[in-house]
Amino acid sequence: MEIYLDNAATTALDPEVIEAILPFLTTHYANPSSAHSAGRRVKEAVDNARRTVAHLLGASPEEIYFTAGATEGINLALSGAIQAYDLSHVISSRIEHKAVLQTLKRHEKEGDIETSFVKLDERGNVDLYHLENLLRANPRTLIALMHGNNEIGNVTDIQAIGLLARRYNAVFFTDTTQTMGKVQFDLAETDIDFLVGSAHKFHGPKGVGFIYIHKKHHLKPLIYGGGQERGQRGGTENVVGIVGLAKALEVSYRNLDASRSKVCKLKQYLISKLAISGIEGICYNGESKSIENSVPNVLNVSFPCLSTGSVVAKLDQIGIAVSGGSACQGGGASHVIQALACEADKENVRFSFSKFNTFEELDLVVNAITRIYESDPALSAHTGWKRTASWA
Repeated sequence: MEIYLDNAATTALDPEVIEAILPFLTTHYANPSSAHSAGRRVKEAVDNARRTVAHLLGASPEEIYFTAGATEGINLALSGAIQAYDLSHVISSRIEHKAVLQTLKRHEKEGDIETSFVKLDERGNVDLYHLENLLRANPRTLIALMHGNNEIGNVTDIQAIGLLARRYNAVFFTDTTQTMGKVQFDLAETDIDFLVGSAHKFHGPKGVGFIYIHKKHHLKPLIYGGGQERGQRGGTENVVGIVGLAKALEVSYRNLDASRSKVCKLKQYLISKLAISGIEGICYNGESKSIENSVPNVLNVSFPCLSTGSVVAKLDQIGIAVSGGSACQGGGASHVIQALACEADKENVRFSFSKFNTFEELDLVVNAITRIYESDPALSAHTGWKRTASWA
């Protein structure tokens, strides 16, 4: 049995993406910077991909730059903005991706900035009133707040944050890695200065992403070389990845409603099955249980600790891929879970779905989890837990 429920980490290539990239692995392999016709054909493919991404996001092609992934884009946006505009203050949160937190930590260590962390409620939602107070006290600052959280799925109101950024003359960067390809963006109608995405989060290839840089901004490159990406990023373009990224985003947007509907139903189905599993003490972290307030594909569940091992490891042993962090065996919970008002003696498991998952897979997963708890003698003896569900 192999069941993959770690789609927030990476996703399978869509068949249409495979079809789109094959010619660039076999026939159209020229360097897009070459002046000959073979190179020009490949360069046109890169330009077409840029136009596709820009059109889907409501941006202009001149505002889209291809990168090696969201992490590179995050570094470029944060370091670039701090340097370009001599910013000495950043507002962020303690549940951002480590690519954000570690970049800010480096700039703090070097004396470039001070970082303020916006207050979060017990579910990890940004306190917009506190954000406004921070902005009022620190004019001309950089805001770095993600759109969708990669662990607990919380969706932040980036429209409201954008309005605050404009009101207080702040620069606004948002990490949209987990929401790109899952929600509609119209950047012409927002006050976002920079955002990033990675193709492998929406059924595209690994090793390629993009950054949106609003046309009013000019950042110094992180990577110097041959002047590719209009001088913003040196190095021969990852043509296969770029073509795949554009096709993956196009497919995602074409099927946006249907994919979202299915993934939401998968989430609701897993919640309902866990509710009747007979396992006591299950709860949900952040807003991940909410269809309205979280990305549809992420569900972060707190389970009672097992006496030996972990749920994640035991599922892995039988071919079920999920992710998580456990305080049970002394490993410590993730920085996201630690920032919330969660029970310390729980194992936190992230299930993340895609359009390729099925309800039958979820039946098998819940059955496997139930058997794991049924076979844990210490837990059963201590709690009196016993299997109450009936499984085919």
